[in-house]
Amino acid sequence: MLTSIRPDRDAVVLAVSGLLGGLLLWLLGLHTQGGHPFSAPWVTLVPLTAMAAAELLRRNAPRTALTVGTLALVADQFTRGSLATILMFTDVMYAAVLYGPPAAARRIPVATLLVTVASTIGFLAWFRKPEALLIGLVIGLVSFIPALTGVSVRSHRTAADAARLAAAQTARLAEMDRTQAVIAERARMARELHDMVANHLSAVAIHSTAALSIDDPETSRNALKVIRENSVEGLAEMRRLIGLLREGGQDDTPAAAPTLAALDTLIEQTNANGASGGLVCTLEDTRDPGADALPTPVELAAYRIVQESLTNALKHAAPGPVVVRLGRAGELLTVEVTSAFGSRTGPTAPGSGAGLVGMRERVALLGGTFGAGAEPGVDGAKIWRVRAELPVREREMRE
Repeated sequence: MLTSIRPDRDAVVLAVSGLLGGLLLWLLGLHTQGGHPFSAPWVTLVPLTAMAAAELLRRNAPRTALTVGTLALVADQFTRGSLATILMFTDVMYAAVLYGPPAAARRIPVATLLVTVASTIGFLAWFRKPEALLIGLVIGLVSFIPALTGVSVRSHRTAADAARLAAAQTARLAEMDRTQAVIAERARMARELHDMVANHLSAVAIHSTAALSIDDPETSRNALKVIRENSVEGLAEMRRLIGLLREGGQDDTPAAAPTLAALDTLIEQTNANGASGGLVCTLEDTRDPGADALPTPVELAAYRIVQESLTNALKHAAPGPVVVRLGRAGELLTVEVTSAFGSRTGPTAPGSGAGLVGMRERVALLGGTFGAGAEPGVDGAKIWRVRAELPVREREMRE
């Protein structure tokens, strides 16, 4: 509480300077007027001291300072007067507008203007001389002009504060955008890395386990063949991912994104990898061959959904058919993959759930719908169904 009412350094400097200047003028016998009721020289020091005290309150209590200053200025008119008292009052008026509440900043200039006009008219009617206009001019210089200056400075400070706030908000928004961009890019890289490598590594894990658990030269030879093929293809996928990461750098060769035209190769690879587990993969494409080409993001998302679904079937599906269905109804591309649900004998690969998360994220980015889960099949046996509906028009896709 005591700290909040303590005058600041500028107020003390102004108060001391004004008081010392007034004392110097008083010692030199310089006054602004004479022949007033309180013409004793020492009486001039009373309003001078009161005005100096008002200067101490100019920032912490501007309305109180203006009240004390106004009373001191009026009292000074009944003495021989001091120029220092008048000058300090102009600063108190300026500080009342600058540091006071917004309501005071609006009302004080209007009030001083009315006082100036009213005083000018009153003195002109009283004295009936043109010189009376000078009194109104002095009153305006002492009251209205300092108040108007305070309004101008306050407006500039408010504008500067608003500009600083806007700059800070812009910086925070930019930082948030940068953070979101980094998070989105990391999620995209995680999806691409998982989708590119998981299929091949799953096949490597399953067949290497089979080679170690089954003591048969032919089985081991076939497993090693599959392991080598998936290792080579996995390295090719990794190089493609590195090409994506280097895009826009010194390497000017763009990395080609896989499309639905490459599904035949993916189906053949899944049949080769899943043969030992009793999986038979087929593709049913009911789309019109003459349909318009799909946007690249849709092609990539659909391919990755099929790829991840086949990877999950390779790791978890029971022996039986794995069917990939592609269809187009209006402006929606339908991707559906079904496989037998249940356990199977032989080697399997553990799952982390990242594949389903990645598929759901891809579909959400395009503004489509996604679902995955076990449900009854046609013959009563349970199947695992992955179904995604993707909008084919770019204007309907989310950025």
